[in-house]
Amino acid sequence: MTTTQHARPTAPHSRTQHLVNVSGGKDSTAIYLLALESGRPYRAVFADTGNEHELTYEYVARLHERTGGPKVETVKADFSRQLARHREYVLREWPRQGIDDAIVQEAARLHEPTGNPYLDLCISKGRFPSRMAQFCTSELKETPITTQIVGPMLKAGPVLQWLGVRAAESAHRARLPRFNRHESGSMLWRPIFRWGIEDVWAQHRRHALRPNPLYAHGMGRVGCLPCVNCRKDELRRIADRFPAHIDRIRRWEDVVSAANKRRSATFFPAVTDPTDADRPGSYSRIDTLVEWSRTTHGGRQFGLFFDEQPGGGCASDLGLCESTPSSEDPSAAGTHTARAASMQPAFSEQPR
Repeated sequence: MTTTQHARPTAPHSRTQHLVNVSGGKDSTAIYLLALESGRPYRAVFADTGNEHELTYEYVARLHERTGGPKVETVKADFSRQLARHREYVLREWPRQGIDDAIVQEAARLHEPTGNPYLDLCISKGRFPSRMAQFCTSELKETPITTQIVGPMLKAGPVLQWLGVRAAESAHRARLPRFNRHESGSMLWRPIFRWGIEDVWAQHRRHALRPNPLYAHGMGRVGCLPCVNCRKDELRRIADRFPAHIDRIRRWEDVVSAANKRRSATFFPAVTDPTDADRPGSYSRIDTLVEWSRTTHGGRQFGLFFDEQPGGGCASDLGLCESTPSSEDPSAAGTHTARAASMQPAFSEQPR
């Protein structure tokens, strides 16, 4: 276990406004508690992507009740303008490209806001995000937080954003500075940068606060469920424990497919299904991948793709998505019991 250090940024401004970014995961909860301990007034913000688990929504909504800290404010991205603009393009340009009118009209009809930021973003883009085109974090988290919260705060004075980023999470995050300026004009601070996983759990225990219940369900990370970066074992656990989320992804694949002229969209990047000999060249959707995730051997191409997945999370310097580093990956445990034990602190009291 590393030594917990309550570091502070140098030369704090007397008028500095403090903003804690909350995802519902263990690390962002730890800095929320750290800010509470500091005695400073602060605000906390959560970006609702529309692809979170119900337990995360409940955990974030009640965090202030369980800790005595400030209520977490929620922001959501709005893609109404993008959808309207792309709908005009569909109606104007697709007929010129020889696309059947029935397809054009169906796609145009689907370019109405659904109220779900994740789905609206994918419809407007005509595709789902991927590891190589990970626009989800910037569009669904960074932009709404910056425009709806940070921007207005900056008009009143300097802003310091507290980020739950730890060097142990990934090689990329280990290279980040502890303190730097964001393009918005705010400053970014990573106060638990040198903490180990046990320091994070110790912070929860210090406040008698149980972590997000998803960890007890065997999830190695908290955030989008599923994340486009999830691994085979993560997908299997989600399908087994939360099948309604797989049903939702199936519906989203249907909608996004019908809303683009390729008439095809898969939540995970299109990869050839080696077991589908009857349809060579076709691409697998969520149901086939879930079926494959339950296998022990086989599916070579799928294996090559998913083995290289970094696990849930992203490479954003804001650290708005929680990562599951290999060194702390609960899936490395041989059993679910061992996995759950490694990912949860021991609590003798009932959660408040």
